[in-house]
Amino acid sequence: MRKAIGLAMLIWAVAATPHAEAQPAKSGVERLYILNCGEGVAGDISRWSPGVNEGKSMDFVDNCYLIKHARGWFLWDTGIPDAVAAMPNGLAPADPKAVTWRRPKTLAAQLDQLGVKPSDIKAIAVSHTHPDHVGNVEMFPSAMLYVQKAEYEWPGANNAPRFKPEHPVTKLEGDRDVFGDGSVTILSTPGHTPGHQSLLVKLPHTGALVLTGDAVHFRDNWDNRRVPSLNASKEQTVASMQKIADMLTKEKAQLWINHDKAQRDGLKLSPDFYD
Repeated sequence: MRKAIGLAMLIWAVAATPHAEAQPAKSGVERLYILNCGEGVAGDISRWSPGVNEGKSMDFVDNCYLIKHARGWFLWDTGIPDAVAAMPNGLAPADPKAVTWRRPKTLAAQLDQLGVKPSDIKAIAVSHTHPDHVGNVEMFPSAMLYVQKAEYEWPGANNAPRFKPEHPVTKLEGDRDVFGDGSVTILSTPGHTPGHQSLLVKLPHTGALVLTGDAVHFRDNWDNRRVPSLNASKEQTVASMQKIADMLTKEKAQLWINHDKAQRDGLKLSPDFYD
């Protein structure tokens, strides 16, 4: 009798257990790594702050961000081309006011240090299509590329396409919740370029972060809402800064400015991480 009752209870317990397919999908960001994707010196930062800082030089950094989500690896920006690491004098710009870039560490070596193969990264996004942000896109030829439609279709030099046409792409027209759980959200922030975008990341312990791309280049420009003369639209740039400011308030988020060396020097770099 006891055996019969025990068997009946076991059958009931199995029947009452939800099937595996009914369980909710994994969600959430587990880790964020800051990768060194370039270091440089700007010849004259008034290029980014018209009428201010005339003739003043400044050190710049170029960050990429590797995000480990429960559903896979996601890379934000790809930095200066790894090939620049072999250039002893760095990559000099045509405009002496702009940045001379160096590549102290390759993206490939930093991924290898973490045990991540390029083929492990199934999705990437770039803030915009300037060379210091798209330099290694084709290291990930099969990764889905998230980019604003306006940026993708913006003609390059001599009307050349900005990406290889065979590269998988999702063309966005506004914000996009990448994983559908609110943890990684691409924010449309045009102005620097026609389809510039920024990224909101929510970490379980660190909290929310907004990665600016080039919506702003350094803290002084953010504090004073200064718009570089080279930007595609001053009005859109100012509106995008306000959108970011509103997001910082709403999400109680930190602002991480991509090229700001003073801020970057106070952050943990890969292989350390934020969770």
